Amino acid sequence: MSKSLNELILELPREEQVIVKKLRSLVLECLPKATEKLSYGAPFYTRNRMICFIWPPSLYWSPKQKPGKHHDKGVSFGFCYGNLMSNESGVLLSEGRKQVYCMYFKSLKEIDEALIRSLLFEAEMLDESFARKKKSTRLVVKKSKL
Repeated sequence: MSKSLNELILELPREEQVIVKKLRSLVLECLPKATEKLSYGAPFYTRNRMICFIWPPSLYWSPKQKPGKHHDKGVSFGFCYGNLMSNESGVLLSEGRKQVYCMYFKSLKEIDEALIRSLLFEAEMLDESFARKKKSTRLVVKKSKL
């Protein structure tokens, strides 16, 4: 049986719920053209490619899974192409990953809304650049067939 995102959120511990709800509202506000869907059991946001995700620490890949190494860090807010973002403030952590960069929140007070909005704006611009690359590739292919 598949759960809706709202059902997933309601099953989270209260401290995770408030953080997930806040991050979700910021994402929906800043990425109005993005599609929200559950992927791997967590909320992911996509348009041309996967943009970002919110991963509560109590969410596991499978019922048999034990808490992962990031469980004690809080709710993970990740950018699927974080490696291509400027990250001038250094808030996005690679943690040995090549592409996905994350930040973590244990309380609402830790969420800097202005910073999150600017990261989401940059992620949206990056996602738009993927769409432009697709269009220019299609144009080249069409011209070469002529």
